[in-house]
Amino acid sequence: MENDMPSFRESCLSGRVEIGLFSNIAHPAAVEVMALGKPDFICLDGEHSQIGRGALENLIRAGDVHRVPVMVRVPGKAPEALASVLDAGARGVMVPMVSTAAEAAAVVSACRYPPLGRRGVGPGRAAGYGYRIPDYLGAANRSVLVSIQVENAEGLANIDAIAAVEGIDVIFIGPGDLGVSLSALPEAERPTLEAAIDRIASVCREKGRVFGIFRPGPENIERYVSLGMRFFIMGSDAMLLTAAVERGMLMARAALAGGGAGEGASEPVL
Repeated sequence: MENDMPSFRESCLSGRVEIGLFSNIAHPAAVEVMALGKPDFICLDGEHSQIGRGALENLIRAGDVHRVPVMVRVPGKAPEALASVLDAGARGVMVPMVSTAAEAAAVVSACRYPPLGRRGVGPGRAAGYGYRIPDYLGAANRSVLVSIQVENAEGLANIDAIAAVEGIDVIFIGPGDLGVSLSALPEAERPTLEAAIDRIASVCREKGRVFGIFRPGPENIERYVSLGMRFFIMGSDAMLLTAAVERGMLMARAALAGGGAGEGASEPVL
């Protein structure tokens, strides 16, 4: 759905660093709270949360109200799952566990209307509930961001072919699953995981692909920027909420134990 919001896809492809958040809480207020923090985008996590199809439109609307692009990580590669979130007005999709060039090409085809792909035409929210279909078809092919995740040993082995697939906008590294797949998640095996990340980064640079990675926070982001990464997701609403509650409890207990406000404490402005 094109409106006066700047093009998310265009911004991503420009080489600008984009920093977003995952949303795992299936309520529009959670999206609005995150949007107030001014991330570059929000990614609704349909893979690892209980966000269902019925909630998607209002979650996307919440981002639209604050002019923050909302994309969706779908729970698989099925074309109907991709069409559903795009019909709801998502600015882009993220597809997990893409391991071959054929899978990557199928994702592109499912996200683009003919002649660029095989996405079916439907009267969803993005197309003005049917009234704007003729205008929407070309606009969607120009503006929908297509991102895939490379996050297992098979995807790593096939990264040259995957990165060569026409129509992939962003290659996103899932370090958790990649580390598990390579038996490299323990800290002692961290060099193996970092070498795999370096390999993916090298191929993406060679192929001219925008690429990025999940990080739980800003630590070590300079290393990944130096590799050429420009697309980051740093944690989620649930992770940030948990960390804030834990920090608040620790500060409160420290203040009670010491009779003071607690180191670094601050009170909300009311």
